[in-house]
Amino acid sequence: MMIRVLLLDDHAVVRTGYRRLVDGEPDMKVVAEAATAEEACAQLRAERVDVAVVDLSLRCGSGIEAIVRLQARQPSLRALVFSMHDEAEFAVQALKAGALGYLTKYAEPAEMLEGIRRVSRGERVLSDAMAQSIALQTLDGGSPMNRLTPREFEILRLTVQGEATSRIATQLHLSQKTIFNHMSAIRQKLEVSGDMALFQLAARHGLMALPQGAVGSP
Repeated sequence: MMIRVLLLDDHAVVRTGYRRLVDGEPDMKVVAEAATAEEACAQLRAERVDVAVVDLSLRCGSGIEAIVRLQARQPSLRALVFSMHDEAEFAVQALKAGALGYLTKYAEPAEMLEGIRRVSRGERVLSDAMAQSIALQTLDGGSPMNRLTPREFEILRLTVQGEATSRIATQLHLSQKTIFNHMSAIRQKLEVSGDMALFQLAARHGLMALPQGAVGSP
């Protein structure tokens, strides 16, 4: 059976490379590609997709939210995240959002292709390094970021990266009041009160970068 693939990445050059890789295989074909979640959802109106290969860091929107929206529109669709983020927190949130697999962009091309095949069969896929990272995190008691829902995680990530509340609301199709309410819940779950403590915690868990020497204990 031919595996029908959707590519969701906001870099056209990256999508072109993925397309050549996928279309070079006899058992899979790229039937749609998009730079935003909106474009990807629109593609599903005309195409049946088996596997969506999703980047988490989109300039317009959220890859995690995109997974939720794509699967709501086409429940049989399975998602494989292919991301630059190698922190366990990102993989945990993507899996909670509904992805079956998570590979970093350091993976070999053959690993990506095999990931698409395995995800299409309903199998869970994690790179060895990511699986070990998640396991070690669990043994250590888990990351505080795992207390957040996927939506809360994305709101926090976008906030600490400097996105305005109005823009976050637009990207996630929420009201600004809802964003403020989520941020209040996030602070409670992470047990931080001030913005500096929140930013330092986010930096320690890979959601942002702070100047060298700025990441201390809250």
